[in-house]
Amino acid sequence: MIRTTAIALLALFALAGHSSAQSTKVPFALDWKFEGPSAAYFAAIDNGHFNAEGLDVEISPGKGSLDAIPKVATGAFPVGFADINSLIKFLDQNPGAPVKAVMMIYDKPPFAVVGRKSQGVAAPKDLEGKTLGAPPPDGAWAQFPAFATANAIDPDKVTVEPVGFPTREPMLAEGKVDAITGFSFSSFLNLVRLGVPEEDISVILMADHGLSLYGNAVIVNTDFAAENPELVKGFLRAVANGWRDAIADPKGSVEMIAKRNPALDVDLETRRLQLAIDANVATDYAKSNGMGDIDPDRFAKAISQLSETYEFKNAPDATLYFTSEYLPDASDRTIK
Repeated sequence: MIRTTAIALLALFALAGHSSAQSTKVPFALDWKFEGPSAAYFAAIDNGHFNAEGLDVEISPGKGSLDAIPKVATGAFPVGFADINSLIKFLDQNPGAPVKAVMMIYDKPPFAVVGRKSQGVAAPKDLEGKTLGAPPPDGAWAQFPAFATANAIDPDKVTVEPVGFPTREPMLAEGKVDAITGFSFSSFLNLVRLGVPEEDISVILMADHGLSLYGNAVIVNTDFAAENPELVKGFLRAVANGWRDAIADPKGSVEMIAKRNPALDVDLETRRLQLAIDANVATDYAKSNGMGDIDPDRFAKAISQLSETYEFKNAPDATLYFTSEYLPDASDRTIK
């Protein structure tokens, strides 16, 4: 069982004790490196949204969809960004760990199998008899068993090649694997950048092929959140404002990342951000209800779907994985 250490919590609470003249330092653990879809968080910094909430946020890159979960659970970070499906499994394996999702960002998850038509992969069943490159910590790979079940794919007929994140797309571009698991917007554009013709790339979005799952969400250390509820609510309000800025001005928001990384391909990352906005963030549900919340019935179906291929050690309980109690008013989360 993973629990926040007393020392870590004391450090976090010390961060929260600020006066009106001094902002609270809040470390924020991302799931991945600084690319287009992270622009909203830099917009929240540079456009003053975090500052307006009395927060001094420092963003740290991650190494995959699961990366932020133990960082937040152990108290190393008070807030993070991670795949909620991986969080559900983590909490089942670590009962009582003080971590929970508080704001859904990817209402429609970008989990995908990305293949090359020239190598015979254009539809889910095409994976049989092919080689699939999958990074073990990848959030999309974690959902592959449920995807295979939903599409009647025989896993025994798929050769799985463990690959690293940096080598995933290059191996597909070089023809060393026939398909990969990954986030739709990232793997697609990484392949384009490597010279693979767009018309040769097949993006098989799992959400369009039988999965009702949600994607990445803002997660918090629950001990920290209980002690600092208004701070967490202000953080989420600033995040919503950052996403509204990114939706209104994608290129301008990506240029905020470029200030930290002058080597960034602004045009490529702007396209990556726009793909994420269109397919994953600004969904019909988010536009109607404000970003951040979930539909309880759909979430129940998602948990049930996870249980088809993951054996829960404990009875699943949706209230352990997500709470809307820290979400700001819907008017503060509206997006177009």
